[in-house]
Amino acid sequence: MTLFMNYFLQNAGYIWMQCVRHFLISFYGVMIACIVCIPLGIYLARRIKLSTIFISLANILQTIPSLALLSILMIFLGLGVNTVIATVFFYSLLPILKNTITAIREVDTNLIDVAKGMGMTNQQILFKVELPLSLSIIMAGIRNAIVIAIGVTAIGTFIGAGGLGDIISRGINVTNGSVIIWAGALPTAFMAVMLDYLLSVIEKKLLVFIHH
Repeated sequence: MTLFMNYFLQNAGYIWMQCVRHFLISFYGVMIACIVCIPLGIYLARRIKLSTIFISLANILQTIPSLALLSILMIFLGLGVNTVIATVFFYSLLPILKNTITAIREVDTNLIDVAKGMGMTNQQILFKVELPLSLSIIMAGIRNAIVIAIGVTAIGTFIGAGGLGDIISRGINVTNGSVIIWAGALPTAFMAVMLDYLLSVIEKKLLVFIHH
């Protein structure tokens, strides 16, 4: 523990820099996935056959090992951050898309009929009925995606993208590097837990805001 604390204090600036880099790579990948998947999920929710095709494709991407997917994308995007962001994006597709489709489909059709009877347009039904009732399930998909993203981003070190994976990799490549490995692994785990918690807080705030 003493060795760990000494290393952590001596390299605090470097570790913090890699934490920020790690977070931004994960955040951008998941954010782009949200921008693509939430509108797409809403569109596919009423199209069962088409949604099955998209979910199957997302499932296939999810089964590809992260290092293999990273290597494939590297052929097209080269080394660096963009390739890792693209990898995070592809791994975020399934949880966000599937949860969005499921959430919209599970909205009680009686409520939609009532909304139509009140003269609401399709757009009003979406934003005032379907999305508020679907928020918890959609957010669960996003939370799942961000936890996956933190882990996937760690392998970015192999193509020079930086992040906390650099610290872990450095510890692996030196003799008695367990202290260095822990200095990279613990912030990675802590980041995943904290981001999941932060998203749960945001979800609760949004639910309170919507119901008021």
